[in-house]
Amino acid sequence: MILKRTITLGLMLATVSCFAGGAAAEDYPNRRVNFLVAAAAGGYADGVARIIGQRLSEILGQSVIVENRGGAGGNVAAKVVASAAPDGYTVLVTTTQLAINETLYKHSGVSAAEFRAVSIPVSAPEAILANPSNPAKDLRELIKNAKSGTITFGSAGTGTGSYIEAEYLFRKIAKLNTVHIPFRGGAPAISALLGNHIPVLAVTISPTISMVNKGSLRALGIATPKRMPLVPSVPTFAESGYPNYYASSWVGFFVPAKTPDSVVQKLNASIGKVLADDAVRHRLEPFGVEFIHASLPKTAAFFGSEMKRWGEMVKALNLSVD
Repeated sequence: MILKRTITLGLMLATVSCFAGGAAAEDYPNRRVNFLVAAAAGGYADGVARIIGQRLSEILGQSVIVENRGGAGGNVAAKVVASAAPDGYTVLVTTTQLAINETLYKHSGVSAAEFRAVSIPVSAPEAILANPSNPAKDLRELIKNAKSGTITFGSAGTGTGSYIEAEYLFRKIAKLNTVHIPFRGGAPAISALLGNHIPVLAVTISPTISMVNKGSLRALGIATPKRMPLVPSVPTFAESGYPNYYASSWVGFFVPAKTPDSVVQKLNASIGKVLADDAVRHRLEPFGVEFIHASLPKTAAFFGSEMKRWGEMVKALNLSVD
């Protein structure tokens, strides 16, 4: 009799829990939503998070709070979100780094399997830049001028998408030796290039667009299929003899893996509404982004393909972080 009552009570509790979860999903959101950005304030991911978050708050009828939690290549923020309640109120805003880290880190303490991709709304291309004093006018000349078959370049850090894109291009495709100068973030790396302290920089084009157009920096090539309207003078990698080699840094929104389908679907649809707003697109366009928001299945497929593509480059370069 005791056993029967225990089983019955357990079934009742499970049923109540199920209904409670369904109800929570149906009235989502009924309180503020927290965006945890896996990067410092003022950067590409932070800017996208704040612009989208502001309009999303109006659509959802609840506050959207943006908190920056950089560190460990985005793993600090990822760990926090992975362990958060799977209710849609804690959202990871991160970049291509999440896809890269899946292969790059041996013991990161967090896995991509712990997340569901809600939306990957925007993507900005990677580029190779030089100080205007550099004699190379494009990527072809830069590689041709490489002395003793060696090229020196900087990036925002070993293991970043910009670094991997450039290292793979120079070492695996152009067959050059490389000397890499890592910096603690994009801002100091750009400052070093402006001061002519490094000859070449691999960087996402977003923060350098105005500097390229003013002539204070020279973009030698951009990793896109066709030229960008915001920097029309910059040739593509293909124009320098490296076709079909594209690389970009996207910004994505992720929630814990067990978040209910209805909540994830509502977030995906709401971000789609945000990006349908011309005023929002106008604010995002200066970042040099392509708008790539898609349905949940397509978003998941894209994220999976990104993990595979970046993972292959990481392995080919024999990169690893313990």
